[in-house]
Amino acid sequence: MDAVLQVEELSGGYHPRKAIIKQLSFSIGKGQLIGLIGLNGAGKSTTIKHILGLMKPQSGKVYILGKTLADDSHTYRSSLAYVPESPILYEEMTVEEHLKMTAMAYDVKESNYKQELEGLLKRYRMTEKRNILTSHLSKGMKQKVMIMSALMAKPKLLIIDEPFLGLDPLGIRSLLKQLVQLKNEGTAILMSSHILSTVEQFCDGIILMHKGEVLVQGTVEQIIADATRSFNGQINNLEEAFYHFIAEGESEDVV
Repeated sequence: MDAVLQVEELSGGYHPRKAIIKQLSFSIGKGQLIGLIGLNGAGKSTTIKHILGLMKPQSGKVYILGKTLADDSHTYRSSLAYVPESPILYEEMTVEEHLKMTAMAYDVKESNYKQELEGLLKRYRMTEKRNILTSHLSKGMKQKVMIMSALMAKPKLLIIDEPFLGLDPLGIRSLLKQLVQLKNEGTAILMSSHILSTVEQFCDGIILMHKGEVLVQGTVEQIIADATRSFNGQINNLEEAFYHFIAEGESEDVV
């Protein structure tokens, strides 16, 4: 497996003397869709911020295509795209202007841009909104613009945080279909989500975080098998495995 993203013994946080994430190690190869799951506060967003280069590690390394941010910032940043949980857009720019700006930033050829533009607008049912200022869009439509912009970039690594929030059922279906296509084309994808049924169905591997650490990682089948062995009972799906690994280890009931 050729690793697109390699995280090695990563520790870090907001306070220099207190690590929120601790000794994280995992990798994502070409054509892999990996689900990042855990309770709120488990350290998923902090992990993503370190991968994006928004936070400096206290220890450990993050590599994209074998380069750290310090080694080659251009290669590192141009190889990834990010869709945050909450849309961040320029309110005085139109939908199409956002996509054009992304294409320019990632050096997408003009001929490819036009083809991708029309395809994305149609796929996400945004053709009639192409010339609308994003300040006039609903949250769900703003999320679609973020997703379309990331897909326009055709990155080597796509990081997507709670991508289904605000999307209608057709938007969710379109996104999942697009993620499968990108995966098949060789894109490495890290997707953080609380929708465990979708993670189980579409992801090639799972990283389960708890209290800033990787509690367990592997394929869905491996995690279910590990949970079955650990808790001496038949575990049937990822949701049940998640509950047993997290809730059963808590001293108080989790609601």
